[in-house]
Amino acid sequence: MQVLVRDNNVEQALRVLKKKLQREGVFREMKQRRAYEKPSERRAREKGEAVRRARKAARKQAQREGLLPAPKRKVPAGKARSAAPRPASV
Repeated sequence: MQVLVRDNNVEQALRVLKKKLQREGVFREMKQRRAYEKPSERRAREKGEAVRRARKAARKQAQREGLLPAPKRKVPAGKARSAAPRPASV
């Protein structure tokens, strides 16, 4: 994995690296490997993960087909819409 450091901004490069590692699941895997996981527990965990993935895929497909409403969009805090401009009174 490679992260570029621009203008000696190491803090930003670290944030980018952490985000990439999080997305790849490295932190989750490190946490799981701290202790031994029995094969039966591993199978149960993997089956649960597969069920969650299948449900998520089915939910997304239903949304694409219009059977479920699309999720509401989150408005960033700084970009909240203000009320319509009021006409100037004379």
